Amino acid sequence: MAILCATTLSLSANAQLKLNTKSIGAGAKAVKAATLSDDEVIKYTKEYIQWMDENNPVAPADDPLAKRLQKLTAGLTNYDGLALNYKVYLVRDINAFACADGSVRVCAGLMETMTDDELMGVVGHEIGHVKNKDSKDAFRTALMTSALKEGVSSQGGAAGALSSSQLGDLGEAVANSAYSRGQESQADDYGYEFLKKSKLNPWGMSTAFGKLLKASQDAGGGDKKKKGAQLFSSHPDTEKRMNTMAAKAEKDGFKKPAEK
Repeated sequence: MAILCATTLSLSANAQLKLNTKSIGAGAKAVKAATLSDDEVIKYTKEYIQWMDENNPVAPADDPLAKRLQKLTAGLTNYDGLALNYKVYLVRDINAFACADGSVRVCAGLMETMTDDELMGVVGHEIGHVKNKDSKDAFRTALMTSALKEGVSSQGGAAGALSSSQLGDLGEAVANSAYSRGQESQADDYGYEFLKKSKLNPWGMSTAFGKLLKASQDAGGGDKKKKGAQLFSSHPDTEKRMNTMAAKAEKDGFKKPAEK
């Protein structure tokens, strides 16, 4: 998950992405990642996304942003072997994330900032993290460092349901997680190809980086560990990644769109 909160933008959605409730008890016993199977990680992912959907304002089907996302993602509920579902959160964060269960969530702040090509480039990037299993691995790590400190349910070693406070604490850990430079580069390439396969201009990857970088600068940077303080622009090599995507688009003969 990657987030950049731009508090300087004037958006129709004034709420901020809710990630955290009260923290779970300290001093709890940590659980090793090896104790959780992939199926259990997916189970917890579904619990997490349900909590996120219940604790953030989800755009109704007749909302203009929901209609826009539905139009853009038509035919993309099954893509590259993944079963995907999409929703818009009516919050001002410039953010999108995809979970290992195929849930893709896009915030109003991102939609109001990006063109269709840029928005779908970001969505493709996040789907790339799922396809490359980055999301699953990062979520497993977040589970180990936050919500499952109290341990897996003792019922035959099976993973037990998470409490509301654990899910909130998990949200904070997921928000603060980061991918490696190699993982980000692979997801960038995936997003670029995602745009091409969707018949959209892959320049959207490069120009999206530019807007995210500018939004971060306008917001004054911020502490990476602070809630809502990171997206692509939190990486020191954002400009390099922007230029790499631009070079790919130029080499492939795509025309750079006029700035909007």
